[in-house]
Amino acid sequence: MSEPEILFERRGCIGVITMNRPKALNALTLEMCQLMGPQLSKWDDDHAIKAVVIEGAGEKGFCAGGDIRALHDSGKAGTPYAIDFYRTEYQLNTQIYHFRKPYIALMDGITMGGGVGVSVHGDHRIVTDRTVFAMPETGIGLYPDVGGSYFLPRCPGQLGMYLGLTGARFKAADCLYAGVGTAYMSPEKLDVLKDQLAEGTDIESAINSLKEDPGVAPIAEHREQIDFFFSKLSVDEIISALENEGSEWCLEQAQAMRTKSPTSMKITYRQICEGAQLSFDNCMKMEFRMTNRIMEGHDFYEGVRAVIIDKDQSPKWNPDTLDGVSTDAVNAYFETLGENELKLP
Repeated sequence: MSEPEILFERRGCIGVITMNRPKALNALTLEMCQLMGPQLSKWDDDHAIKAVVIEGAGEKGFCAGGDIRALHDSGKAGTPYAIDFYRTEYQLNTQIYHFRKPYIALMDGITMGGGVGVSVHGDHRIVTDRTVFAMPETGIGLYPDVGGSYFLPRCPGQLGMYLGLTGARFKAADCLYAGVGTAYMSPEKLDVLKDQLAEGTDIESAINSLKEDPGVAPIAEHREQIDFFFSKLSVDEIISALENEGSEWCLEQAQAMRTKSPTSMKITYRQICEGAQLSFDNCMKMEFRMTNRIMEGHDFYEGVRAVIIDKDQSPKWNPDTLDGVSTDAVNAYFETLGENELKLP
């Protein structure tokens, strides 16, 4: 008999969620999201549960994202799985954001895409020396969803725009610097933290007694450049300015962006700009509109083919240049879905 994909445990006065697909780096499936939401509701209403902890099985991944191959196959076949997954996932992200009790994410290992959605909206986000945080969606023809339109523009300066467009990977110190992590501790302390929380120890006191200093954030060295270049008025201007500056770091960022889907980068830029002015719920509704249009398009399927299926790392984007992505084409991703808009409680 196969192991359940997600485990729920009541430990003392806390509820513990364990994403249990270690061989798949705990990538989320529709069933996992469908089970997690009702369990959170039960714990939200249970006076004996004082907080919820979420973690991933194994040492490599907290959660590497959604099960992209399954979403690709569903979209290609025209089955409802993909849109059902995104709808349920975004409703879960919203539920976590509004959860009334402390929500503590142990972001030990790879934390990307959908894994960010079930962690970054919580109250406490613990990172370790195994944490690798990223929103790499522009590299597969998608965009930083799961609430990226809300938390990315609320990172300090232009760090959110930088993360969203480049797919840059952050380790622990960078996560704290960007505000996506709230405390750092070594992995062996996570069980101690859970034990203390289960016994009813004050959350802040428990974390403060165990947290450590991860050192200087490497990204801080480039903060001035990030704030200058990624505040430009378009993706085209950002890349042009980086290339004209000509330093090794700037050219690396421009080169990385040149490999991403031009459509994805343009809608990501607009998404982050708009998200800065929107409530969380309205960000999620906007993202559901965008995702529906993504699944009707070309680049997501081509990106997944190149990165995950054939692994040739040579996607053929359409359009393949930023100039080829018109304003009208970008606008279409944000148009209302009418009766199919995302419904939130």
